[in-house]
Amino acid sequence: MHIELRFFASVREALGLAGERIELPEGVATVGAVREHLIARGGPWAGALGHERALRMAFNHVMCGPETAVKEGGEVAFFPPVTGG
Repeated sequence: MHIELRFFASVREALGLAGERIELPEGVATVGAVREHLIARGGPWAGALGHERALRMAFNHVMCGPETAVKEGGEVAFFPPVTGG
């Protein structure tokens, strides 16, 4: 299954890229599993997407939780929580 990834704000800065298209390995079927797959790349991926970081996630432009299923051609986005003042 192929999906589009999008990274915003500090996640984009840490990774040095705004997005990419990837093919998911068998068994990676949820947004949370996509995050785990990317963390396993190590290095900046583990730092930017690690569980110690508060992150928001979206699938196809809709905020979601890690249990949300991904579908062929979909878009998964990662970004830090937004705060205001």
